[in-house]
Amino acid sequence: MTEICPRITKEMLLRQCHEIGISAGDSIMVHAGLRSVGEILGGPDVLISALLETIGSDGTLMVYVGCQTPYDDVGRDIYSEDDEAFILEHCPPFQPDRSRASRDFGAFAELFRTTPGVICSSNAGSRMAAYGAKAEFLTANHPVNYGLGKDSPLERFYEIGGKVILIGSDTDAVTILHYAEAIAPIKNKRLFNLKVPIEKSGQTIWIDMEEYDSATGIRDWPDRFFAFIVEQYIQSRNLKAGLLGGASTYVLEAKDLVQFAVPIMVETANNLDARHSE
Repeated sequence: MTEICPRITKEMLLRQCHEIGISAGDSIMVHAGLRSVGEILGGPDVLISALLETIGSDGTLMVYVGCQTPYDDVGRDIYSEDDEAFILEHCPPFQPDRSRASRDFGAFAELFRTTPGVICSSNAGSRMAAYGAKAEFLTANHPVNYGLGKDSPLERFYEIGGKVILIGSDTDAVTILHYAEAIAPIKNKRLFNLKVPIEKSGQTIWIDMEEYDSATGIRDWPDRFFAFIVEQYIQSRNLKAGLLGGASTYVLEAKDLVQFAVPIMVETANNLDARHSE
């Protein structure tokens, strides 16, 4: 039986990028579910190429790539004491420009990370990869602690007025909302301390880090809390989904979304505190 030829082309993707509101000079942060996009003639690299061509030489594309386990897992109560001891003894160092992206972030993160010309930030769990005019600005000097908060690539992306592009992506996995968590004036944010292996003078050393709990939330948020915020934002701004390939796609203004999210987070945290005090 003859396989059906893929019908999604670069020309189609370029046209769709313009139709959904991506423009030359934009700084964009992309979350992509490649299965939702469909089969692209030439493969997923064509999608990356179309995005980069649309934003042009003055634009920048950033993707949250993180790291594979267990680079930033020691100290999170994920492993037993014996397993952590084994990891501390045997785990190779994290290398910002070479270590693989988190598998939890899908294939797009690793495909983008390995695109020629992409540069990566140095914080393992909060690592961002970027290409374009502001890539160095976004990724340089990524703080060791609170890697999704103050002076992080997310804050810089927020400050330059970036756009978050959700390409067939779960609305509960919008990374910029971790920045909203970091800056929201909320008491008793959940923290964790961890160790990360880095290479120094040819040796592996373990550095101590402190982070807000981005895995389960800084507070005991309701189930799919980020999705609730994003969907409320989409509704309040009367945003309509477009298409990239076959994927339902939204373009969100990062600064506006964060400013929309912070009051909701504060109110929800206050309600949680009130219930706990009853």
